[in-house]
Amino acid sequence: MAMVVTEDNDGSDELFEHHRLVADAGQQPLRVDKFVTNLISRMSRSRLQASAKAGYVRVNGESVKPNFKVKSGDVVTIEYPKPLRTFELVPEAMVLDILFEDDHVLVLNKPADLVVHPGNGNYTGTLVHGVAHHLHQQKVALPPEASSPNSASDEVVFPRPGLVHRLDKDTTGVMVLGKTEDAMTSLSLQFFERAVERRYLALVWGDLETEGTIRGHIGRNRRNRKIQAVFPNGEEGKHAVTHYSVLERLGPVTLTECRLETGRTHQIRVHMEHIGHPLFGDPSYGGNRAVKGVRGGKYQAFLNNSFELLPRQALHAKSLGFTHPETGKWLEFDTPLPTDMEDIMERWKAYLGGLSS
Repeated sequence: MAMVVTEDNDGSDELFEHHRLVADAGQQPLRVDKFVTNLISRMSRSRLQASAKAGYVRVNGESVKPNFKVKSGDVVTIEYPKPLRTFELVPEAMVLDILFEDDHVLVLNKPADLVVHPGNGNYTGTLVHGVAHHLHQQKVALPPEASSPNSASDEVVFPRPGLVHRLDKDTTGVMVLGKTEDAMTSLSLQFFERAVERRYLALVWGDLETEGTIRGHIGRNRRNRKIQAVFPNGEEGKHAVTHYSVLERLGPVTLTECRLETGRTHQIRVHMEHIGHPLFGDPSYGGNRAVKGVRGGKYQAFLNNSFELLPRQALHAKSLGFTHPETGKWLEFDTPLPTDMEDIMERWKAYLGGLSS
């Protein structure tokens, strides 16, 4: 079976575009579709009307029809899939580490070195290919708008099999996917409204305060569009907040737990680099060199060997909590450190123990 997958035009972490608008004092009653398109010029009225009919446009938290009249003080929120570029996706058999699955959601433990979604040259072998195969084997019914009336009987349009969030290629850990349109909508809204709980384990360079919070807008780096940068004054990028606490101190490095209040591309990696504590092994943000300690000798040899054993950022999505889209029950899933991070932790302990003996 062939599927048609879609690719983000901007490559950001958010698979849905969100807007929040507040009607000014004195706002005369105005149709919500007209109100929004007056403020967001790039959004077509027909696209907004389609989003409203699908339940993606809400006023004061309630889904509304396109002809709903907005008045002074109303809060309008809009959510819709980003503009996409279409290409063929052929499902591929893949071993998936499934933590939980029912008719509505699929929870996975993603390994390192696995791209989540096709794009940027990765058009085969992604997690989406494996999930598409898994769902096809189950003969999961596709959402109505995912079907193409012009397709052959064995071909469907399935933009992103279940995806509502991402992990970087070399970040391991928990991910949730929706198996129905309703589940995807519910999960996406939970991420948008910060109603999910995400905790990560990160091995970072340096010694940090016991706990802290990092605030700073995140956007594309002006000099290198493949990575992100922090704009502390908020002149660019999107609002981002990361809370961290120290779990274990190992001389030049520290194991921390990070809790995301927002979900931006490379958020933990770029926030930690911004405060001078890049993630151990992170090649994009300067963590694959001796940030702390004197270079050379046995120490440099130890680091070189460690970077070979862990050729990625030391970041693991440890736990994820969310409300089940159908039952309303709170679910939480927890995973241990992957083997490569465990090994690096043990190597640091052995190295520091040898220095003190």
